[in-house]
Amino acid sequence: MSSSGTRRQRSVLSRIVRRIILAIYRWRGWRLEGHLPAIDKYVIAGAPHTSNWDFVFFTGATAAEGIEPNFMGKHTLFRGIMRNFMLDMGGIPIDRSRRSNVVEQVAAEFARRDQLALVIAAEGTRSSDGEWKSGFYNIARAAGVPIVPAWVCNERRVLGFGPPIEPGANYGETLLEIARFMRASLPDYERYKVLEQQALRLVAENAE
Repeated sequence: MSSSGTRRQRSVLSRIVRRIILAIYRWRGWRLEGHLPAIDKYVIAGAPHTSNWDFVFFTGATAAEGIEPNFMGKHTLFRGIMRNFMLDMGGIPIDRSRRSNVVEQVAAEFARRDQLALVIAAEGTRSSDGEWKSGFYNIARAAGVPIVPAWVCNERRVLGFGPPIEPGANYGETLLEIARFMRASLPDYERYKVLEQQALRLVAENAE
């Protein structure tokens, strides 16, 4: 997605890498279920995050939808000759040493841009048992944008997008709405069962 104003010419390296990514995505025979919403700004919360290939398949899937997604990266990766490449690939530099935290930095980026589709691996790490971190929710709340859940089935090579969900005041209730969509998409997937149990636990704790 582009920011306000005229965009400069992409670096040659980023154009080559993007073409390679799209070629791999098509060669592997991935397909889509559902579509991304026709809105300018949102957070894509994807799971599971089980492989370094996830970036390739998400990039390919969003390209098929006509979207160029953004992702967060450590600010030190945007230095020197890597700066233009990282920006062209959709990177948003995040400085964790700054007084303002990550949520505030990303919310400011949403406010600055006309369009932004931010992809976040909601589980945080590949070693997750299926529970989600709350970063994606906090960013969406602070930026005032909806959350688009995205599920992945590596066995069938399918990636699905759900309808946009407005983050409510209660994290557990929002997570439960997302979890029920994920479970309906892949009912037997164990990590989504863990996600649903996490959401139910948070809802129950909030009610006490």
